[in-house]
Amino acid sequence: MSEPDERGEPGERDEPDEPGQRGERGATRIADRVVAKIASRAAREALGGERGLLPYAVVAVRAGAARVRVAVELGYPSDLGAQCAAVRRHVATRVGELTGMEVPDVAVTVERLHSPRLDRGTVR
Repeated sequence: MSEPDERGEPGERDEPDEPGQRGERGATRIADRVVAKIASRAAREALGGERGLLPYAVVAVRAGAARVRVAVELGYPSDLGAQCAAVRRHVATRVGELTGMEVPDVAVTVERLHSPRLDRGTVR
């Protein structure tokens, strides 16, 4: 009679008895500047890709959570509060989806307002 093979029967798995028994695996770290680029692009998406300055984002990542500050240029007259809320929601959602991080805080700063009348130079 032959000895059983160490690998066991075909199709059997060698499941670990305890978590962490398998080899330790590394972790993926996403640089803050990469998360900031994602946040900037998400802010532009939220504003409908309007022309003007690109939104600028600064991100601090700690313990798997990203705190985001975004500076935007908005059209005027418009509902600034609703636009800022839309940016806040969209940035938090997209950064979370693309990085797997929690985004507990998105601060939106309005750097500049632009008006079609002012852009054409017909101010009265």
